[in-house]
This record gives sequence, C-alpha cells and structure tokens, in this order.
Amino acid sequence: MKTQGTVALITGAARRVGCAIALELARAGCDIAIHYWQSQDEATRTCERIEEIGKRCITIQADLADSSTWESIIAKTTQAFGHLDILVNNASVFLTTTPDTIEAFDTPRWEHMLRVNLLSAAALAHHATPLLTANGSGKIVNLCDIAVQRPWSNHLSYCISKGALETLTRGLAKALAPTVQVNGVAPGIAEFPAEFSSETRTRLVDMVPLKRTGTSQEVAKLVRYLVEHGDYITGQIIPIDGGLSLR
Repeated sequence: MKTQGTVALITGAARRVGCAIALELARAGCDIAIHYWQSQDEATRTCERIEEIGKRCITIQADLADSSTWESIIAKTTQAFGHLDILVNNASVFLTTTPDTIEAFDTPRWEHMLRVNLLSAAALAHHATPLLTANGSGKIVNLCDIAVQRPWSNHLSYCISKGALETLTRGLAKALAPTVQVNGVAPGIAEFPAEFSSETRTRLVDMVPLKRTGTSQEVAKLVRYLVEHGDYITGQIIPIDGGLSLR
C-alpha cells in the first residue's frame, strides 16, 4: 500500500505502543486518528508531535467497553478526513491490581475484558469495512500477544480475549479478502506495566533468549511494514518477542 495521503485510526494511541504506532504511521505519510479513553493529556501531546511531522491528526475520546461508541469512532474519523484506509486495534485491558484467575472469576470483569479486547475490534472492523474497501485496498492490524500460546493462569481472561482476537484476525482475513489484508502482531515484552517490580522485570527478561525487552518502536515498525509492504500477507499472527515464544 502506498501510505502517503492515507488515513489510519489507531485505538489506545495516546501513549506506550499505540503512541509509537501513531508516530510511525505518520512518518510513513498517514494522517492519524488517535483514539484514547482516559489519557487526554498524552493524546494531545501525541497529536502535536504528529502535526510537527507535517500530518493531520485528531483525537477521539471513547470508552471501548461502551458499545454505543464503536460506530461513532469510525464516523468521527471519516468526518474529519473523508476516508479511512488503515485500522489498528491496539487498545486493550490488562489487569495488574485485580486477580485474573479462575478462582477469582467475576462475570462483569470478564465481560469488560472481552468488550474492550475483542468485541470493540470486531465492531470497528465491521463499521470500517465499507471505507477500507472503497478505494480498492485497506489494512487491519490487530495487536495480539504471544501469551496466547502458553496462557498465564494469573491473567486468564486477558489471555482468552487475546486468543479470540487471533481467531478474529484469521476470520477477517478470509472474510475481507482480496481487498483488505488483516494481520496480527504479537509482542512479548515491549513495555512493562508500571506496577511491575524490578525483580519481576529481571525475572521476565531472563526468560527471553535475546536477553532484553523489545521496544514500542520495534513493534511500531513491524506494524508499518505490514501496512506498507504486506500486500501479500494476510491472516498471519507475527511474533515480535525476542524468541520468548520458543520456550
């Protein structure tokens, strides 16, 4: 895909990996719609950085757990730019302060996890499809997780939601071919949650064959590759994990 002049919507793009993806796609020539939920200041700063690159940018505040926001996110993007070419489903919920085990099973918590991590991605793809196909080509990239291969028992609903997102990715790739390519990127350690202790970080890094964390920028560059050069790649879940999934 020739990205100059295209429009990309990235969910959860105010900070961390989402911010890096938004900046990388702006450097590739895309105008950017930044979705965020609570990180308004970070979203504004990211938008300013994108405008400094020379690309147009808007911010869209919405709670992805609220189904009434899903269609409006796409509508606000097209109202601002007139079209949509790239959808990156990056936003997700990951519990660090609340138990996410089968012993602590809680129906509202699981429903919230699935709405944000899975259902919003499906709904955004649904509402975006007519726009992605309008110019004869489009791209969807979903942010998955290598934990799906070996689910963590202490982050159970998160791993289930990401596993379902992988299945959605492959299903959409079939459903939207040949016009839209749909792929997933599965990071290992890109950025630690702020709550992780130094001991936990060291232990996790020691498990990585390349003996370091990844970076948000490395994930963003892989997303950019799929957007710019992935015209013959679809339905794939690509790990970017320093070899952690080999364990």
